[in-house]
Amino acid sequence: MSGVKAELDELMRVFLGAFTNTAGARPNLDAVREVFIPQGMIIKNVGAEPVVYDLDSFVEPREKILTDGTLTEFREWEVAERTEIFGSIAHRFSEYGKSGFLDGEWFEGSGRKTTQFVRTPAGWRMSSMAWDDV
Repeated sequence: MSGVKAELDELMRVFLGAFTNTAGARPNLDAVREVFIPQGMIIKNVGAEPVVYDLDSFVEPREKILTDGTLTEFREWEVAERTEIFGSIAHRFSEYGKSGFLDGEWFEGSGRKTTQFVRTPAGWRMSSMAWDDV
């Protein structure tokens, strides 16, 4: 199981790191498609109504704001997690932090993510994720 857990840890690290644009780094949003199955779903459950994204509809607006100066010095990191693995499926409940400049104003935030993983012929991949901010 420790090898599987390490693989899931790496998928989460790559996913969260895809959005980093600190110190002049360019975000690598192609990594989102690399860690998810092609049919992956990401759900923003902040506010009254959930917003459900496929991978393209999730990546496109984030790529824009992370490269056009709207969101700078942004990073997101996992603070704590609990992972359960059963055969070829797994689930992770994460606490995360985030910070950066949005429209020139510094912000810090946090929230929770729930992520589901499936083992594929190419290795473990994310199949869905939902989040809510504090």
